[in-house]
Amino acid sequence: MVIGPAAPVRPHLPLRPLWFCRVCAAPWPCATARLALLAEYANDRVALSVYLCAVLHEATADLYRLHPDDGPDPAALFARFLAWVPHRQPDAWPAPFRGGGGSDGQVSPPDR
Repeated sequence: MVIGPAAPVRPHLPLRPLWFCRVCAAPWPCATARLALLAEYANDRVALSVYLCAVLHEATADLYRLHPDDGPDPAALFARFLAWVPHRQPDAWPAPFRGGGGSDGQVSPPDR
């Protein structure tokens, strides 16, 4: 049995100005794009959040241009572009914030 070359993997990128995935037609970032972004920014979640904030800004402008009377819902756009990004885990906090030091033995993470 002869197997031909594998089909090239197409990246799940946005189709602008609609902001749907070019491959699966889901609202971008689709599940596959989210996984790819998490892998690409695995060691720098802050950079991922900054990148997605910039993309959110561009998407908001594009979508408002397409629908000036009833533009996109800001809460829905936030959920779509930013809310899915995992936050840092407590074990990733700097050592002084992992516990100890307070009267009850607990130290809270810094306010952000």
